[in-house]
Amino acid sequence: MTFIHPSAIVSEKAVIGEDCYIGAYSTIGDEVEIGNGVRLESHVVIDGKTKIGDENKIFPFVSIGLAPQDLKYDGEATATEIGNQNQIREFVTIHRGTSGGGGLTKIGNDNLFMAQAHVAHDCILGNEIIMANAATLAGHVEIADKANVGAYSGIHQFCTVGREAFIGGYSVVVKDAMPFAIIQGNHAKCYGLNRVGMRRRGYPKETIKNLNHAFHLLLSAKLNTTQAVEKIKQDIKDCAEVDLLIEFIESSKRGVVK
Repeated sequence: MTFIHPSAIVSEKAVIGEDCYIGAYSTIGDEVEIGNGVRLESHVVIDGKTKIGDENKIFPFVSIGLAPQDLKYDGEATATEIGNQNQIREFVTIHRGTSGGGGLTKIGNDNLFMAQAHVAHDCILGNEIIMANAATLAGHVEIADKANVGAYSGIHQFCTVGREAFIGGYSVVVKDAMPFAIIQGNHAKCYGLNRVGMRRRGYPKETIKNLNHAFHLLLSAKLNTTQAVEKIKQDIKDCAEVDLLIEFIESSKRGVVK
């Protein structure tokens, strides 16, 4: 039941699943594997060692798996992996990895990449992430589940964005963005807990209260980060979300946005 438009160029070596749609003027390279139920609208380019899961919808002029924009890249064999049920809108670019960064750019499931978003080499993205129009990830960025990156925002190389962090539009993020936080500005600052987002996602009131207290200690209590973390550990017990926040801060290599 797979449809391939006569103008599309699909390598005989490529693996194409069932019930796919390959639109006009799309090109699929030798090492590409595409799962079931994938729809490629017109003018999509997929190349390199690229694996795309099931039921992804990819819009015109998207480029996936091409060589990274890294002057150190010398044609070595690296890869791109994309999970299931992602929406990848017009002019999005997703580049394959580099040998110096693990060799893999990896994206999970159920993500939305709005028009002109860019995922650079060796980035690792989780699930249910939204990247708004022209949001840009430099190389080696990691984004946890359900985070939001606002339109025209840029994330610096090697930064990590925590779970359900909300990065406002036109922001420049040069340190790690804490989970559950609102991050905004150039250079970005943290404006506390994303309480509205947490309520919308059904978090218990006690969890929101605990996280709000944790962010107060981190941002407003005139404590340095180490002192604030120790105080959080003393004040808040048995809250998985607060434990995640503490683990994120303690494992950060770049420091966190405050």
